[in-house]
Amino acid sequence: MSNDIRIKRGLTLRLKGEAEKTVVDAPRSKTYAIKPPDFHAVMPKMVLKEGAKVQAGDELFFSKYTPEIRFTSPVSGTLLEIKRGEKRRIMEVIVEADANDSFREFGKLDPSSDVEVLKERLLESGCWAFINQRPYDIIADPKDTPKAIFVSAMNTAPLSADVEFILQDKMDAFQAGINALSNLTPGKVHVSIAKGKGEAFKGLKNAEIHQVSGPHPAANVGVQIHKVDPINMGEFVWTVKPEDVAIIGELLLTGKYNAQRTVAVTGSEAKDRKYFRTKIGANVSDLIGKVDDDQVRIISGDVLTGTKIGNGQYLGFFPNELTLIPEGNKYRVFGWMPFTYNNIPSNSRTSLSWLFPKKKYEVNTNLHGEERAFVVTGEMEEVMPMDIYPMQLVKACMAADIEKMENLGIYEVAPEDFALVEYVNTSKIEIQEIIRLGLDLMITEVG
Repeated sequence: MSNDIRIKRGLTLRLKGEAEKTVVDAPRSKTYAIKPPDFHAVMPKMVLKEGAKVQAGDELFFSKYTPEIRFTSPVSGTLLEIKRGEKRRIMEVIVEADANDSFREFGKLDPSSDVEVLKERLLESGCWAFINQRPYDIIADPKDTPKAIFVSAMNTAPLSADVEFILQDKMDAFQAGINALSNLTPGKVHVSIAKGKGEAFKGLKNAEIHQVSGPHPAANVGVQIHKVDPINMGEFVWTVKPEDVAIIGELLLTGKYNAQRTVAVTGSEAKDRKYFRTKIGANVSDLIGKVDDDQVRIISGDVLTGTKIGNGQYLGFFPNELTLIPEGNKYRVFGWMPFTYNNIPSNSRTSLSWLFPKKKYEVNTNLHGEERAFVVTGEMEEVMPMDIYPMQLVKACMAADIEKMENLGIYEVAPEDFALVEYVNTSKIEIQEIIRLGLDLMITEVG
């Protein structure tokens, strides 16, 4: 099979506000937070109480139903607060940071060590949380053996971070992480790079390199799995984000859990658009300063799949982007008329944006319409590069028809694979949420 993957269906959204290729150290936050809702299907159980002292790498909580999966502190300090929501659900575990980190020593470990020894090191250090599985897009079960592991070392989402730039001084740790991952599967570790780029990855060992071209969502790991090694019932594929591979590699090389995260601050409303070197769970105010939440939407992640957060809240566990765009609280006069406004990107020809394919736009959060009937339009299929029927799968999820969901490919997809489908859909319904609920149903009923 060719190592080139060419994606034809999709849509690249060109937005204003890219981060310049400059890396600076962000101010050290006074507090950091690990948010259990970032780990879908995990029921957290605390092991420490408020006021406890922790080192970077010390366990904070574990998964109730898979207790060997532990979640550790990104910094050293004091467990300041366990913030709870409805029904006492743990929403944030907040650590007040010391001036400088002290690390729990796990000891160095050869990436080619025995698989069980390697798994235990990843579990006790908290690095196992970086490993997700398909199907279901949840944290991988350490009891399972994946047929392959995928790492997407590229981004095509709007205003997304440049992976190669992030890893420019971490390639030794990245290689060590790849070596470790190759030991966890009898199959291959697949690393995807943008075609014509990826100079840093050309000497990579113990991995099969795929050069990917095409519009978004070409960089989605789900699309790459579908094209390279599709998932059948009963099979597992694991996925890891590239900077997380480097964190795993650094753990093995140094014996320390260094939860460093390089975050691209982007978006038309960001004042200082550049890359910031910080820690997982940092306070966003230390990256963007004071921002008026009523006028600016702060998104942990990209504009298609990210999570809304407020000023003074915390970065998510996984994203390498922090995006700031205007709130959509201003409405256009006669905005429903075709060709009246051409300052927004659109997949339809009711706007003239299709005449200017390279133009960059300043967008806001306005939906430009209310929720309406969910009808067949053919829009979804135009931007879905997988060989599945997106509308039929969404409807099967809405109807909770498990057999039809299986036949239509529910095991292969994750909510992010439907982000672009959600964007172009004129019905204005929350398709990513529907897919997530469908996956949750499959976890409950099929396991």
